[in-house]
Amino acid sequence: MFFQQVLNRDLRCASYLIGDGGEAAVVDPRWDIEPYLEVAREQGLRITHVIDTHDHADHVSGRVRLARATGARAHRPARSDDSNPDDLSPGDEVAVGTLRIRALGTPGHRPEHLAFVVSDLSRTPDPWLLLSGDSLLVGDLARPDLAVDARLGAEALHSSLATVLALGDDVEVWPGHVGGSLCGGANLSGKTSSTIGFERRHNPLLQASRTEFVRGLVETIPPRPPNLARIVELNRAIDGQEPRDPEQLTPSRMLALLKAGVAILDARAAHQFDEGHLAGSVNLPLTASGVGSRAGRATSPDQSIVIVADSVDAARSMVGALQAVGIWSIDGYAVADPSEWRRGGLPVATSASWDLARLAHGLRDRVVELVDVRDANEWRAGHVAGSHHLPLHELGDGNRIALGDNGHVLAVACAAGVRAAFAASLLRRAGRHNVVRVDGGGIADLPRHGIELTAGAT
Repeated sequence: MFFQQVLNRDLRCASYLIGDGGEAAVVDPRWDIEPYLEVAREQGLRITHVIDTHDHADHVSGRVRLARATGARAHRPARSDDSNPDDLSPGDEVAVGTLRIRALGTPGHRPEHLAFVVSDLSRTPDPWLLLSGDSLLVGDLARPDLAVDARLGAEALHSSLATVLALGDDVEVWPGHVGGSLCGGANLSGKTSSTIGFERRHNPLLQASRTEFVRGLVETIPPRPPNLARIVELNRAIDGQEPRDPEQLTPSRMLALLKAGVAILDARAAHQFDEGHLAGSVNLPLTASGVGSRAGRATSPDQSIVIVADSVDAARSMVGALQAVGIWSIDGYAVADPSEWRRGGLPVATSASWDLARLAHGLRDRVVELVDVRDANEWRAGHVAGSHHLPLHELGDGNRIALGDNGHVLAVACAAGVRAAFAASLLRRAGRHNVVRVDGGGIADLPRHGIELTAGAT
């Protein structure tokens, strides 16, 4: 048996290529299908089946694209309202050489969810590994609120996990997401695999009663993925829509798009953005994690978008990251050149950053308002009394930004500085002035500069 996990480092999604006897299946393929084609070529495998465990809500599947590129059969979970001959139901099997991939009904994360039990008949018919999708994760469990009421989803997941645990402690667990994904909770591990036995003993909720399980799972739900409805719609389809390929824009075309109200996403590093950017741009460094999801919080699915980057390659990488989360209305991209922009009449702005020492000085002199964009659990662990808590997922819509305008500097901070750059640009786009990002550290570092932190929810 050939087995390889393929990770999407941006969205923290995991997919799998399994092969035997010259054939292969891919489970939960990501939007960019080239990694699977490359591995199959290297291993002398022909991809014959492409399978999704469920209708993903955080990324667009590459199921149909990969099936078209290889001639493979494309499988998704069966549903009563939209049937397809290649849909899979609990108990159905897919054969790849001597491998058997058996569908296991595991509703909870979504009603149609399937996990897949893999056996190698050349060794034994016993289950060897479980491709758990978004059911049992490493250190955590999948969120239950994306398709039904959270409590109903949690109750369904509790029943599904009883079936999963019955497979046996030696069975390996290979999940659909790893740490940093929006599809799990705070306990989701960055480790990419586990076993049923280890999770049975150490996954916090697996030993809880049904009531405690439901309550614990519902209380730890993270923010919902942006563009959820559109992504699910794309993943349910069998016709495989494709976005158009954006082109590089001239300054005159950029100016026309700016006048028409296009959204600008600038993928450069924060210090480059500060030195000169198109006015109203959102700074979303390509090197940051979760670029696609964060872009979804700064735009709407049908909004026209232009990408700015420091090279054509970087711009095209950003295009791919956005397409992977269903953001397809990209009018084009441009390589950053503030001097050329000015010559072409485009509005160029600059922005500023503060280090922690300067922030601490401003807080002591009460001439700055601190905007803390960290998540709720980070805030509860320690924050500056009197600061504004605006988690990043609430900042995309300017109407949610309820801050007084007393002339003070708005200093935007997070844990290290990456989220602060994004949030500060969102505040400026929403019409706030005198906004700076905090660089070179975060809230937890302020006690070293004489600023005390307060724990708790208020």
